Amino acid sequence: MTATAEATRTMTMVAAINDALDVALGTDDAVHVFGEDVGVMGGVFRATDGLQAKYGTARVFDTPLAEAGIVGMGIGMGLAGLKPVAEIQFAGFLYPALDQILSHLGRYRHRTRSRYHLPMVIRAPYGGGVHTPEQHADSPEAILAHTPGVKVVIPSTPADAKGLLLSAIADPDPVFFFEAIKLYRSVKEDVPVGDHRVPLGMARIVTPGDDVTVICYGGMVEVVQKAADAARAAGIGVEVIDLRTLVPMDTQTVLASVEKTGRAVVVTEAPRTGGFHSEISAVIAEEAIEHLRAPIVRVTGFDAPYPPFTAVEDVYRPNPVRVARAIKAVMGY
Repeated sequence: MTATAEATRTMTMVAAINDALDVALGTDDAVHVFGEDVGVMGGVFRATDGLQAKYGTARVFDTPLAEAGIVGMGIGMGLAGLKPVAEIQFAGFLYPALDQILSHLGRYRHRTRSRYHLPMVIRAPYGGGVHTPEQHADSPEAILAHTPGVKVVIPSTPADAKGLLLSAIADPDPVFFFEAIKLYRSVKEDVPVGDHRVPLGMARIVTPGDDVTVICYGGMVEVVQKAADAARAAGIGVEVIDLRTLVPMDTQTVLASVEKTGRAVVVTEAPRTGGFHSEISAVIAEEAIEHLRAPIVRVTGFDAPYPPFTAVEDVYRPNPVRVARAIKAVMGY
């Protein structure tokens, strides 16, 4: 069921995520929420605030600081018929769990020839823009997108965060759900109340345009919108696409836009080499090369660890000026 457009409440992204978890816990006894500090404390960003008090320690509970244990336990819970929703405190803390993820999480449907499915959601805040310590701003989505059998979702608005999270919890397969730290409390909008769903695998056209397509997701959407506004003031029509779901990717929407505009810029804050921006670029090159009027341009982070605390972050992380330069480059080719 999707809530009516009239029944809405203004929320930040973190409030919308909390609301989605509340709805899921309240409507399905199989849903369990767990992770480091998610219970008594309500999560480091308070995304689970109040949920343990409402649903009890059996369904919302704290875990040790052990990411491999968190994911491994969730795998067992999912195979046993529950719907685990695990929180990894920051996406950069996910790496100790890679053995569970690569060796087990995405393989069970294939391993059992579809006799078993594994419904599990792994939430994690990711990305920069708020001057965090080392490993608190990583963007490891490409590692996960390269893992067969899992889905990867990254919302950019409160309404999408709620709708996509509820769809992820209802999905029969594992879903990684990354939440841009920069957007947790900096964006507010009206969010449908109740069981609001946004389908996985469907991109969103943020703004239409005829001259150049800019593809982005998560924390980069607001950055791209600022660059697109400046370009429009100069007479350039920028079509901004928010992927929302990386795996499965809505290639139809991306290709239709590029075929219309003939130009493509891809923006992410992950390191440049081997990032998901390269996968997007490859799909465009393979499927729409005859429509391109300029080379595909990537605007990304750099091949270095994300800089902690310092103002160097403002150089590392793509900003509207860098995106605007890329738009100008493809328009002038």
